[in-house]
Amino acid sequence: MHLHHSDAFPEAHPHGPGGSSSQRPDGRRRALRIGLGGPVGTGKTATVAALCRALRDELSIAVVTNDIYTREDADFLLREAVLPAERIAAVETGACPHTAIRDDISANLEAVEDLEDHLGPLDLILIESGGDNLTATFSRGLVDAQIFVIDVAGGDDIPRKGGPGVTASDLLVVNKTDLAPYVGADLEGMARDAKAQRGDLPVAFTALKSEGGVTPVADWVRERLADWAAGPA
Repeated sequence: MHLHHSDAFPEAHPHGPGGSSSQRPDGRRRALRIGLGGPVGTGKTATVAALCRALRDELSIAVVTNDIYTREDADFLLREAVLPAERIAAVETGACPHTAIRDDISANLEAVEDLEDHLGPLDLILIESGGDNLTATFSRGLVDAQIFVIDVAGGDDIPRKGGPGVTASDLLVVNKTDLAPYVGADLEGMARDAKAQRGDLPVAFTALKSEGGVTPVADWVRERLADWAAGPA
């Protein structure tokens, strides 16, 4: 049985489902917040880096990373110089990754709000979860939409296994498609299984090391931003 789409984002924040108010206390429209989750090693940080490179010339972007005990993901983004250092914040969760994105989102909310306070109006904030399992989901009090990243090296049966990340995320990304011939992954079968699990919810197949590999994800983000800008304040 599939989770209903909205059930994947528990009401862990006093604003309830659908995210917090679209306005900041000063009346300005806040940034669109998109969460990226998925198992360890699927390419979440690489996806964040690629999105920053693809969108930074047209949008004002910031990033919040989550690691349990380190700043490793934030340090990777800094080494890659995908954004200026002041636009990248790190949260050390000290516990299972899902705790800080779903159960107690206070540290992430503080990081998000600090970025907007210090940087001024932002268009987009990407919030990357630490590596977790197929049940990892973001609170709607923290993000407005969720991307869930899996990869072909993890097995082409992952879409068939389901779990809230696969079945109910706003966008499912199947990454590292360039490795499919080397790991025996059936991309057409993964597409069929993802369709069976997700219905009409979108799926993007990516190979981030290829030129334009992140384009389908960047285009999806642009669509969400257009919807966000057109929505009620």
